[in-house]
Amino acid sequence: MRKRRGAIALICIGCLILLVALVLGVYNIWVDYRAGQAVDRILERMASQTSQSPQTSQSPQTSQPPGNSATPDYVLDPNREMPTAEIDGYLYIGKVEIPSLNLELPVMDTWDRARMKIAPCRYAGTAYLPGFVICAHNYTSHFGRLKNLASGDSVLFTDMEGYTFSYEVAQVEILASTAVEEMKSDSWDLTLFSCTLDGRARVTVRCRRVRTEQESEP
Repeated sequence: MRKRRGAIALICIGCLILLVALVLGVYNIWVDYRAGQAVDRILERMASQTSQSPQTSQSPQTSQPPGNSATPDYVLDPNREMPTAEIDGYLYIGKVEIPSLNLELPVMDTWDRARMKIAPCRYAGTAYLPGFVICAHNYTSHFGRLKNLASGDSVLFTDMEGYTFSYEVAQVEILASTAVEEMKSDSWDLTLFSCTLDGRARVTVRCRRVRTEQESEP
């Protein structure tokens, strides 16, 4: 009798564990879905606030806006703050696109846990200098698929003045969650990162800016 009761108890515990796992799985899917919906809404709002004359800027040292001979402010002063737009009470500096992952995501001006639940965030630096770092949650709709990137994949960042900076993935690595200085290294033009599923490490994508032959140094 005791063995039977013990077996029933184990079955009940097993069922409870499965139920909890199922609830958590459904919840995570719902959170991911909500995050994706929020991103789409923010991008629509952002599009109306971004300059109507976008410029592809593969090298800030030489780029100029179309139809305007004046040198952009960020070229004259690369240390300037990035322009921002306020959407739903948060400041955004632009958007990041990863064509191979079919991702287009807004990027917030600064990061904290609450902001990262909404959209990717600037972790350090600016698009105008090396050392630009963007972080995001590992939602599928955010940076959850960074590990699937490969060397040579394209990454684009467009600021709120409509200037687009083109990058190419150089390497994908796993860094410890404590590797703060390594994450902020200005040896790379752009770094994207997200936590692994267990939260113990960071999937880190290192990128270099793409330059044309005309823009390459002699």
